Amino acid sequence: VQLQASGGGLVRAGDSLTFSCTASGGTFSDYAVGWFRQAPGKEREFVAAISWNPGMTRYSDSVEGRFTVSRDNAKNTVYLQMNSLKPEDTGIYYCVADPTGSWYVPEVCYWGQGTLVTVSS
Repeated sequence: VQLQASGGGLVRAGDSLTFSCTASGGTFSDYAVGWFRQAPGKEREFVAAISWNPGMTRYSDSVEGRFTVSRDNAKNTVYLQMNSLKPEDTGIYYCVADPTGSWYVPEVCYWGQGTLVTVSS
């Protein structure tokens, strides 16, 4: 499975941005997909995830209510809609696919390349 993430960039605080993560190979509709991020000088942290069942999502406390994760299995794509962005949202965002369908079994996950978001104040 290969994951291609896109949508990063430089934005201002309060702006919105949407990431997309498109998969090739595998049975994408069976996978849980999530996002991690890593800010400069900090450890990687969980952001959001959606199970193979699109109705089941989870978010970190820091993004709950501002970010929305969704998926379009027909397009093999997961989206992360980010609203009311803050400078502390700055970092490299990684798309991750978990073939177990649940979230999160790190030993079996596929990782996409990171995409950078910079939020200026």
